[in-house]
Amino acid sequence: MSVEILMPELGESVHEGTVSRWLKKVGDTVKEDEPIVEIMTDKVNTELPSPASGVLTQILIQEGELVQVFAAMGVIEPAGTAVPAAAAPKPADAPVAEEKPIEVAAPAVAAPELNSDERRFFTPVVKSMAKESGVSDAELASITGTGEGGRVTKADLEKYLAEGRKPVAASKPAAKAPEPKAVVAPTVAGPEQELVPLAGMRKMIAEAMVRSSQVPTVSTVTACDVTNMVKFRDINKESFLETYGVKLTYTPFFIKALAEALMEFPLANAQLTPDNQILKTNGVHIGIAVALGKNGDEGLIVPVIRDCHKKNLIEIAKDLDGIAKKARANKLGLADVQGGTFTLTNPGTYGAMFGTPMINAPQAGILGTYSIAKQPVIIDDMIAIRSIMHLVLTYDHRLIDGMLAGKFLAGVRDRLQNFDFFK
Repeated sequence: MSVEILMPELGESVHEGTVSRWLKKVGDTVKEDEPIVEIMTDKVNTELPSPASGVLTQILIQEGELVQVFAAMGVIEPAGTAVPAAAAPKPADAPVAEEKPIEVAAPAVAAPELNSDERRFFTPVVKSMAKESGVSDAELASITGTGEGGRVTKADLEKYLAEGRKPVAASKPAAKAPEPKAVVAPTVAGPEQELVPLAGMRKMIAEAMVRSSQVPTVSTVTACDVTNMVKFRDINKESFLETYGVKLTYTPFFIKALAEALMEFPLANAQLTPDNQILKTNGVHIGIAVALGKNGDEGLIVPVIRDCHKKNLIEIAKDLDGIAKKARANKLGLADVQGGTFTLTNPGTYGAMFGTPMINAPQAGILGTYSIAKQPVIIDDMIAIRSIMHLVLTYDHRLIDGMLAGKFLAGVRDRLQNFDFFK
C-alpha cells in the first residue's frame, strides 16, 4: 500500500514551506522515521522523517518549490516495488531562448466540466503560474503533461505559454481575458559571470524584505556617549569570562537598555495586525540579527531572546551566547525564531558607523547600534575625549509617531549613558 509524504503543520502561523533538499532520491530504500526531506520555513531548515518504510517511488514537489501544509510531496511504496521509468528525476529544463507575448484566443465550442473523478493534481507552483497567466482549470487540464502519471509540470506550462495558447472549451461564457503580461527575457551570464538561483534562505530573506518594504517607516537617529559602559566592560571582561563562561560583549548592554525602554513605552513593543488592530504584548522578546558564514554571505537569521525584561545582564549574556552558537551551527528550531516583539541589529560589530535598518514586519520597530569611536566633545565648555556611538531607530509610522519615537530612543540612550541598570 502506498503512503504519501505530507507537508506537516510546523507551527500555528506556518501555512507553507519550501523544499530545500531531498535527502533521498527516487528508487532509494527508506526506513520509517528516517530523515527524508528538508523543509525551510521562516529561514529555519527542518528535517522531516519518513512516514513509513519502503521505496521512494515519486517526488511530487521538487527542490526549491513551495509546498502547502498537508499537501503531498512524495510517495513511498512497499519494499520491492518497481520504480516506473517515468518516475526518475528529470534534468533541469533548458532556458527558453525566446518567449512570445501571450495571445488569448476566443473560446471555442463549449465542453463539459471535469467531474470529481477526472480532476487532475497540479502542484502549487503550477496553479500559481496558471492563475497569474489567466489560464483556467479547464485549459490547464488540456495541457499534455510530462510529469509522473501525466502530471503537468512547470516546464510544460512554460512551454505551452511560449508556443501560444490554444482555444479551450468552457461551459460558461468566458470572462474578459486578462491583459497579457510582459515577458521577461532570461538572463544570460557574460564572460567571468555566473548565475546562481535565488533559493533557500536567501529567497526567504528576499520575500520578507519585500513584505517589510510595504510598511511606511521612518528612521530617527541619536548620538550616545557610552564612555562609562566601555570602561566598565574593559575592566570586567576577563573576570566575566572566567566567572560565567561567556564573553562580555556590548550587545547585552544594548539588549538590557532596550528591554527597559520597551517596558516604559509598550506601543513600541506592539504590532499592527492585518485586520487593523493593535496587538500588545506584555513581555519583551527581542530578536537578535545574527549573520551566518565567515563573511556573512550565508544569510542572516533572527533568533529570539525571550523575557528580556525579567533578566539581568549576566542572564542576557548567556542567552545571547547560546542562540548565536545554535544559529551558526544551524541547530535553531522554529520556536527559536518566532514570537519576537522587537529586533536589535548591531552592525557596529563590523565597524559600520551609520545605517537605517529595515523593520522585521509585523514588528513596530528595530534598533540599529553602530560602531563606538573616541571623539572630541564639549562638556562644560571644555573639550573632552569620549566614546560615542549612533543609535538608529526605524519604526512603523502607522503605530508610532515622531514624538513617541524620539522619547523612546532617548530612553534607550539615557540608560546607556547613565549606565546604572547593571546594578
